[in-house]
Amino acid sequence: MEPTASQHTRRRSAWRFGVPVICLLAGMLLAATHGVSGGDEIRRSDAPRLVDLVRETQQSVDRLSGERDALADTLDSHHGGSPATDAALAAITGRAERLAVGAGLEPMRGPGLVVTLNDAQRDAEGRFPRDASPDDLVVHQQDIDAVLNALWSAGAEAIQMQDQRIIGTSAPRCVGNTLLLNGRTYSPPYVITAIGDAAAMQAALAAAPLVKLYRQYVVRFGLGYAEQPRSSVEVVGHKQPVRMQYAKPAGPIGY
Repeated sequence: MEPTASQHTRRRSAWRFGVPVICLLAGMLLAATHGVSGGDEIRRSDAPRLVDLVRETQQSVDRLSGERDALADTLDSHHGGSPATDAALAAITGRAERLAVGAGLEPMRGPGLVVTLNDAQRDAEGRFPRDASPDDLVVHQQDIDAVLNALWSAGAEAIQMQDQRIIGTSAPRCVGNTLLLNGRTYSPPYVITAIGDAAAMQAALAAAPLVKLYRQYVVRFGLGYAEQPRSSVEVVGHKQPVRMQYAKPAGPIGY
């Protein structure tokens, strides 16, 4: 059957509108392809820049390493480099190490005694003794000082309180019911660890007047007190800077 005139008209109309649509889609596809390709080109162009950055960073590291080595050589030349200087430095270091033990800067281990002081505790009914005042129920600075002095007098080689070494410049201070030691505060119980002859230290504690008074309060008001001889105890070394302060003679006074 031959196509009619109306059918020919419809076909020509379809081609008339279809061809522009196809051209438009093809153009969009080419534009998208170019965009993606352009993006790849940009990313590829960044690669040399990254290589340059790595190279510059490595050069900077090499330069700083050279400066460090030069400074180290300068330091060595000022503090060593000759037999006389090395010998003097070794003598100073050895003397410092020997003095560090006596100054309490090094940790120690040995037989000793552990003394614990604690505030009074409530009884089974949650009450304190009726005739006790608040001051009767807490550990005071004089109690701690009495124990420390008794231990030193008995020949204690090293003493630690809580987690700090007691040295010549240590000054435990009680503020209320807390302890202030070298800028740090502690709550009871207060644990004092001493290296030395345990029997001699216990005898010194038993003879100390203020320790005797404290132990009377232990019986009367329920304060805590315990002595534990041990075959081996450890004390830490003093880690904070040692700042010495001393008096200076005044100049002549005019009248």
